[in-house]
Amino acid sequence: MAIIPRVLRALGVAAILSGTVACSVAPPGGGIHDPYEPVNRQVHAFNTGLDRAVARPAAQVVRAADPASFQWIVNFSDNASLPGMVLNATLQGDGEAAAVNAVRFLINTTLGFGGFIDWAGPMGYQERSTDFGQTLAVWGVPEGAYVELPLLGPSTERDAAGEVVDVLLDPLEYLGTRPQRRWSLPARVGEVVVERGMFSDTVDSLLYDSADSYAQARLAYLQNRRFELGEPPPPVVQGDAESEAYVDDLLEDFYR
Repeated sequence: MAIIPRVLRALGVAAILSGTVACSVAPPGGGIHDPYEPVNRQVHAFNTGLDRAVARPAAQVVRAADPASFQWIVNFSDNASLPGMVLNATLQGDGEAAAVNAVRFLINTTLGFGGFIDWAGPMGYQERSTDFGQTLAVWGVPEGAYVELPLLGPSTERDAAGEVVDVLLDPLEYLGTRPQRRWSLPARVGEVVVERGMFSDTVDSLLYDSADSYAQARLAYLQNRRFELGEPPPPVVQGDAESEAYVDDLLEDFYR
């Protein structure tokens, strides 16, 4: 029952972080709230440099070898994240999503050799992706300001708080197998590299071909995240229609 004190501690952290987020409320109209833009741009430059030096070359190797041959890494990583999704769906009051993710984890952990093979998907148990950032949104916590995090990239104050709680609250430590606990973090890093290879052209276009990659990444993240959460997208301001069309094309590349 050691998980119960851990849950209580994590929820206590969530309450503190949520209060911090609530102090930074976006202006009315669902616009882009970016009071930290100077610092965010410095972090964006760091992340872009890291991508150019490490992630992009690794992704090119993956792409040359065919990303589909690395699907087992993505499967393992996604499966290891399911206990956290079950917990978040439960906290959101979404029993159906919690049940589907729980069954998916059970099937793929047993029949799928720890999650390397996705047997649950063809059986109709598709992942119901969620996280603590979404849990906070369901609980009514505002989005807060836009932030770009080192290594992790675009986020908001609410989602950044969710990242912290997801790490503190991850039930995999108690429910996963020893290989899952040991290799979940390397697998998640590998998943990032594989997906970077899968969407190499789109990411390169965003980071290296756009006139202002920071503004484009910010708009792309907020559009996609607010769509996921059912929240109003950033409004189109005068002179920004071309930018939004560019971002819409990028998002279509990810989800087509």
